[in-house]
Amino acid sequence: MMMKPPRVGIVKLPLTTIIITLCVLVFMALLYAEKFSSFSSISIIKLKPFCPRKSTEPKSTDDKRVKEEEVGKEVVNASWVDDRFDFDAEECNVANGKWVFNHSIKPLYSDISCPYIERQFSCVKNGRNDTDYMHWEWQPEDCNLPRFNPELALRKLQGKRLMFVGDSLQRNQWESFVCLVEGIIPQDQKSMERRNIHSVFKAMQYNATIEFYWAPYIVESNSDVDIIGDPKKRIIKVDAIMDRAKNWTAVDILVFNTYVWWMSSAKIKSLWGSFANGEEGYEELDNSIAYKLALKTWANWVDSTINPNKTKVFFTTMSPTHSRSEDWGNMEGVKCFNETKPVRKKNHWGTGSNKDIMNVVSRVMKKMKVPVSVINITQISEYRIDGHSSVYTETGGKLLTEEERANPQNADCIHWCLPGIPDTWNQILLAML
Repeated sequence: MMMKPPRVGIVKLPLTTIIITLCVLVFMALLYAEKFSSFSSISIIKLKPFCPRKSTEPKSTDDKRVKEEEVGKEVVNASWVDDRFDFDAEECNVANGKWVFNHSIKPLYSDISCPYIERQFSCVKNGRNDTDYMHWEWQPEDCNLPRFNPELALRKLQGKRLMFVGDSLQRNQWESFVCLVEGIIPQDQKSMERRNIHSVFKAMQYNATIEFYWAPYIVESNSDVDIIGDPKKRIIKVDAIMDRAKNWTAVDILVFNTYVWWMSSAKIKSLWGSFANGEEGYEELDNSIAYKLALKTWANWVDSTINPNKTKVFFTTMSPTHSRSEDWGNMEGVKCFNETKPVRKKNHWGTGSNKDIMNVVSRVMKKMKVPVSVINITQISEYRIDGHSSVYTETGGKLLTEEERANPQNADCIHWCLPGIPDTWNQILLAML
């Protein structure tokens, strides 16, 4: 008789146990899939490169709505909200843009709240009633220009000296910068010392100074200290700078300008060598040639003296004058008198900005060894025929009378009201810092 193999016992599980086990496995699988899906979605959003540049194309309105619904709060400052990139001095052409009126913009100071504004620039104090000129905001096409942040500015100046060197327009910009930051400094932590040549605002809390040095030609002249009103009697020593420049060597941030004094006449009395010869040694040169010689002297001093690892150098381009109303199509107007709105024509360029001088600046700086950052204010200021001191100013140390203010020939179409256009210049400067 053959033996049968023994049967292997089969354990029969209850039906309920099998169902419960399957349910648990299915539940765990679904939970894992959900977590994986969520993780993948967030990871893709967060790891996706975000580097908006000029080539970024704005999305359609429908795309915006769908994307916003999909990602909710996961993405802030998304590229489809604004295709302009964050300010980058190397990439942003700040001169390419437009003035946008924004009545909600409040100036950080007034000529009443800031005690450091000269009467020459205190337009509201001097009787100007319209205020729209304070509410225009410069908006570059390529990038976002950040608002001026006083606290950020002072932090950047911590333990440093910032010095503006140049003419009265540079003083215009210096007073603007001081007023933009002084409001957040306690009264006992700030001081101002004004002198004819060198003025210093101190922010003791930050161990910082914001200074102005009077040098209208940058190089030396016989009109530096005792100003000679008649341009024909001024003599510029185009190859001499050290008498002034020795006061600039220990500064951390230097901001230069020089333009309007060179435009006072077509010919400039220029001198090489010693001033001891008086007028005997001068030669009359075209203003653009004399300007080039002087700017080369300045460039040589920068290259031979400045350590770019310790000192940042800036150059503010020419501030335009608006003394010919025909330039912006106002054939019945006189200078900038009674102008209350900017020029709206894109790329407007008037006779108050000399392109030969602009080209001199460009050519000289291209050959410099020490990098100089250019604060390009000319084009943006060209539009602002409404921002000048006009008749709301002083002359000869006295405010214009009502009768004098009624005469458009008395309008100052060179300098700017504060608050006003120079605040935007400093907005650009701070962004570049």
